[in-house]
Amino acid sequence: MAAARTTSPFTPWWREPTKDQWFAFTAAWLGWTLDAFDFTVFLFLLVPIAKEFNADLTLVVLVGSLTMYMRLGGALAAGWMADRMGRRAPLMISILWYSACNFIAGFSPTFMFLLVFRTLLGIGMGAEWPAGAALATESWPTRSRGLMSAVLQGSWALGYLVAAVLYATVYDYIGWRGMLWMGVLPALAVVWIRVYVKEPEVWVENQRQQKEQKVEIKVPIAALFRKDLILTTLSTTWWLISAYVVYYSLFGLFATYLTKDLHLTASQVGWPIAASNAVTFVFSFVWGGLTDKIGRRWAMIIPATIGFFVTPIYLMTTDYTTIAIAFAVQGAFAGCIYGINPSYANERFPTEVRATGAGFCVHMGAVAGGTIPPVLSWFALHYHTNFAIPMMVSTMLGIVSFVVTLMLSPETKGKELEAELKLA
Repeated sequence: MAAARTTSPFTPWWREPTKDQWFAFTAAWLGWTLDAFDFTVFLFLLVPIAKEFNADLTLVVLVGSLTMYMRLGGALAAGWMADRMGRRAPLMISILWYSACNFIAGFSPTFMFLLVFRTLLGIGMGAEWPAGAALATESWPTRSRGLMSAVLQGSWALGYLVAAVLYATVYDYIGWRGMLWMGVLPALAVVWIRVYVKEPEVWVENQRQQKEQKVEIKVPIAALFRKDLILTTLSTTWWLISAYVVYYSLFGLFATYLTKDLHLTASQVGWPIAASNAVTFVFSFVWGGLTDKIGRRWAMIIPATIGFFVTPIYLMTTDYTTIAIAFAVQGAFAGCIYGINPSYANERFPTEVRATGAGFCVHMGAVAGGTIPPVLSWFALHYHTNFAIPMMVSTMLGIVSFVVTLMLSPETKGKELEAELKLA
């Protein structure tokens, strides 16, 4: 593993990582934050796109779900590449892929054209996480890995915040096409990654040992279902399915709910979501710091439990001020339960299959989460109710499953990531 500076217990955590470790983290951070912008900007555009193409709203919501489904294919491909060829190449390819798809989608002459390119965007979106998370996790010092993970994953909220602010301020001037065209800007990050980022030393050494001992794992996905790993794979997958059900119950249709049911303006819709994501990012530091002290599991169980009780406050009222404040507060709790994903998911798997294992489990969760918006939309429209009740029920059930799964899972705080072969 990349050697950290010699430090004492009193050295601030941010002075321990080396320059190369900071570069690795920054690469993963850029990829994930920009990925978030390219995906979440679409959540604000469901209603105007439905009007533009005279399409059923449920069908437009399904486009976002198809994007999520394609994430699994991208994750498996990138996981294989990252475990066999290195973490950097799939990270760069993924950023170029999702940037190009979002830009092209902005030129859509028909709804089917839009559906195709937003669906294809999911491949690049899915490919980014396993490569970027493995790169950052393996490069970072053990002492503050949980905090790093929370800031990295919590930066999804930064991408969402940027999308919300731009929607609130410039949408009326550039429309939904202009919002999608801005999605090409992340491609510029690839140049920086190509020049400054190195492969993690723990991965390089592990590859050397695989080749030297002639025990290379050529099909990492198959190894996840070996007798010694299958329980880890299944429990990690269920934890992440629960997490993504919560996320897309919270955020997947919130903008649609405010637009369609409460008839709010773009500004009124954008600012509460921006505030919630800003709070999520700030509290990522809080829960991330705690995960290195009280453990990975409790740093997720505690905010999830509080979020359970916050949920009805903003979904059982039509008062705009209450909705805005309570939804912002939710960002500190249920909005933060995903921050430990990179550290906890990657710590569950050995180096030989780390990117594939973590990527597979995360994106199985994403596939499950992708089903939530169209299912909740169907309930709301079929039963002629608003979106609030289905969103509330799904959020609260997802939190219960999330907490129970973590209570039955192992703790990984302080785990050293080793180059030694575990599956030989």
